[in-house]
Amino acid sequence: MKTTLITGGLGFIGSSICELLLKKKYSDKCILLDNFGGYMNPIKDNFIDFRKQRFPSLKNIIIERCDTSNYKALSSIISKYKPNYIYHTAALPLAKVSNLNNEEAKISSVDSTVNIIDAINIIQNSNKRFKFNRFVYFSSSMVYGDFKTPTVNEQSEKNPKDAYGIMKLAGEVVTEGLCKLHKIPYTIIRPSAVYGPKDMNRRVSQIFIENAFEKKKIYIQGKNEKLDFTYIKDLANGSVLAARSKKGVNEIFNITCGKGQTLLSYVIYLKKKFPELNYIIQARDKTKPSRGTLSIKKAKRLLGYKPKYSLKDGINEYFNFLKKNFRY
Repeated sequence: MKTTLITGGLGFIGSSICELLLKKKYSDKCILLDNFGGYMNPIKDNFIDFRKQRFPSLKNIIIERCDTSNYKALSSIISKYKPNYIYHTAALPLAKVSNLNNEEAKISSVDSTVNIIDAINIIQNSNKRFKFNRFVYFSSSMVYGDFKTPTVNEQSEKNPKDAYGIMKLAGEVVTEGLCKLHKIPYTIIRPSAVYGPKDMNRRVSQIFIENAFEKKKIYIQGKNEKLDFTYIKDLANGSVLAARSKKGVNEIFNITCGKGQTLLSYVIYLKKKFPELNYIIQARDKTKPSRGTLSIKKAKRLLGYKPKYSLKDGINEYFNFLKKNFRY
């Protein structure tokens, strides 16, 4: 029986991975470890907590309340379930939140990663029959900082510009170093601009599409500002491919759409669905890194990864979900 533990399991990325694992029967059981916390103000107008909708069925799912910074509780849960795979998605989900809470960002990306790897090591040493397949650390495209070229690959310079990227990169160093030291197979995933149904952390995609539905003006920071928008299902699929493939052992992968597109292009797609949509282009925020396309050639070559969603396809599915399930 294959058991998977997902930190941040009730979150946007963690829940999507869980759904895919169980649907495709890649895992017999998912342990969702989550601290039940939130990152947006829940009393603001129009806030919707999507966590319940993320799980239409709780079959073969066990939810454990735990903060990954609590080593004693964390190690107890890992020892109890002895998962074959651990996907570490728990972290402050937004750069703007991390930059305001540097210590919390360090705890979620660095200290928690140390705790998980130490717990895995102890189980491996105490039970030689235990088979641990993969630790998957979720990093970010923010580790590159300002892109020096229109397209970056996994070997490109890493020069993070803010606390979020710095802590994510530190988590990568911890993962590579400790996993090699303890002979724990690992994979590092670098996503970018993830979007799609059931996101509730006010990423730019969510802000744009909800403002369109609510007939609010959209503000675009930078006419030529590009992001490699990645649909949540593509990220989940690529991450699972990387974790299950022998060619993904001790490797780093960009798992994105593989095509940088401007914020303006996102809004233009929306305008086709909302002809009266109004938007204003502002100066780009120079405190944020200037980004573009993340090369996915390595993931294609080693994993057979191929994103299925263009930006247009992703927006269409996101649009249909909101229209069907909410008051819009």
